[in-house]
Amino acid sequence: MMRLVKHGLMFGNLYEVSAPSMVARYNRALEHLTGKRTALEAFHVDISGFSPEIGDELDDIHYLNPHGCNRQFILLSIEQKTAPLLNARFSTSRSILKRFIEDNEEQLFALSIRDCVVGELVNSIYSITSPQDLFYIRAIEVEADTVGGHSEAGDELADKIEAFMSEPDGWWDDVLIADMIELSKHTGDIIRTPLAISSKSYEQGNFHTSHFGGLYIFRDVKETACIASRRMDIVVDLPVKHLFSLEDRYEVADFLNRNQLVEPILDAGGSVAKSLLKQKLDFIVIDTAASQGEDLSDVSRRDLRALRRKYHQQLPAEYHALNDIVHRLELKDDKLWVEPENAAYFYLLRSRNHRDKNLVNMLLSELTPLDFRQLFICHKDAFYGHYRSWSEAKKNYAVQFLAEEYMVDKVGTRLELFGPEAAMVEEDQADYGFGRNMGPWGAIPGEQDGEDGAQ
Repeated sequence: MMRLVKHGLMFGNLYEVSAPSMVARYNRALEHLTGKRTALEAFHVDISGFSPEIGDELDDIHYLNPHGCNRQFILLSIEQKTAPLLNARFSTSRSILKRFIEDNEEQLFALSIRDCVVGELVNSIYSITSPQDLFYIRAIEVEADTVGGHSEAGDELADKIEAFMSEPDGWWDDVLIADMIELSKHTGDIIRTPLAISSKSYEQGNFHTSHFGGLYIFRDVKETACIASRRMDIVVDLPVKHLFSLEDRYEVADFLNRNQLVEPILDAGGSVAKSLLKQKLDFIVIDTAASQGEDLSDVSRRDLRALRRKYHQQLPAEYHALNDIVHRLELKDDKLWVEPENAAYFYLLRSRNHRDKNLVNMLLSELTPLDFRQLFICHKDAFYGHYRSWSEAKKNYAVQFLAEEYMVDKVGTRLELFGPEAAMVEEDQADYGFGRNMGPWGAIPGEQDGEDGAQ
């Protein structure tokens, strides 16, 4: 795994904590939340203040998330908002933390000058013992203050100032005035620098959780579903219409189509689509060649062609199915529809541009694991899991490719692979198109607009 770390593909873009004063602040916050301290003089933290170095020191990578459902956080600086969230149990946690920081940026900046801001992503449950518990999580409340309680003291001072200004005898209330003077020593000038952190709930609609081996919960769509990463026996009734695993290819495809969550990569345009599909073919060839013990250092386009010829019989069904699509594209054949049982099916899809775009692309990356680039971009935990089982040759190739091809132009690569980000779309366009029973290549066979609850 150190290869990934050295190339910035793991633990990248973390916030460095090395100044003695910042380390001391972090220790106060860590002790306040967990009763523990670190002996490290320098370390790095993610958006939540979790440090992989401290996790290793304490032999506890969940020291800020002990029960996996109410993540605690330590904010040393608002600059943490650009950092990733490590060991995330819910796909929504980072976006909620980032929005909280952006919504309170001025106040958090003022507070973090004095001390660490600590808090928790609070929902209605405190432990998860069955999949049913996940459906009690609907809104996430962010509770935060400094270790020294500056925000709470600021609220108290604001109330006293209001009483001083509004009560008839406030000007002669010596006790009230003395309390305000004492509180102001702690809070500073709250008129010029407000310290109140707005209390706000953040919706948790559709999401992925790593609990129970990985579950995708879709409850804010037309036909609700819980999709498990692997087959499992869920003995409780879940409040969704469908319950299946990623192995149920036809059912997953039908769900994605009915809810208008996906579109064909072919919609990106002939030349772009062909280029993307050829890259996926390259990744599959690399996987096969690596399994045969080939040396993959400095592989050229000519080398890839030679490997295709050499291992043509050993290449998996995904390769031959995708290759057939590429040939039909080159011949301008308009019969490009394939069924879900076709090994190429999910390799031909990407998410439509809606508010759950990242979640759907994450799901698709698990369905297309031979495309290691999409797996890395969309589902890093799954990528790291697969990486551990790869041969040294494939590890070296993947690290070199990602470092040299993806990391140098992440924005451009994501735009090419997934199209414009959902945030760039007007709110009324970023929907799921519930009004039409359409699949990614057109109308679902046998379905007509207006049926099945369509408006």
